[in-house]
Amino acid sequence: MEAWIEPLLALLALPRYGLSTVFVVSLVSATLLPLGSEPAVAGLVYLNPQLFWPAVLVATAGNTAGGAITWWMGYGAERAYERVTHDPSVAHPRALRWLERFGAKACLLSWLPLVGDPLCAVAGWLKLPFWPCVLYMAIGKFARYVTMTAALLWAFPGGLRP
Repeated sequence: MEAWIEPLLALLALPRYGLSTVFVVSLVSATLLPLGSEPAVAGLVYLNPQLFWPAVLVATAGNTAGGAITWWMGYGAERAYERVTHDPSVAHPRALRWLERFGAKACLLSWLPLVGDPLCAVAGWLKLPFWPCVLYMAIGKFARYVTMTAALLWAFPGGLRP
């Protein structure tokens, strides 16, 4: 098992393959797995300050792709649920009605911790339009990465070295 772990870690090593690592970590963190991508983005920018904008854009792309995958997971879960229950008249709780009211624009909040990733899944469950949802996810996630990375650089100007 160790034979494949070491090459994988070498492939994702920040100093050498930083942008690919940021993309993978950002993509995985936008699924329902509990993982934060901000430390990877900040770490890359600490190591290579000239990569601020490329890192933010790659993180946004990865996180948006992960949000789109989560949207499809919700869509598939809803279809499976309908196939099993055969009851389309199931009442939606208040949060679902709120999402239905705001539609794809609710995906602007996909950047929020804890609720953002499930929000993408629920958007798919409700069959909100895919491309508008992806657009709003990208806008929200881009704003988060710019804000969080700039804040980390401001708060820790010398990095996190001892």
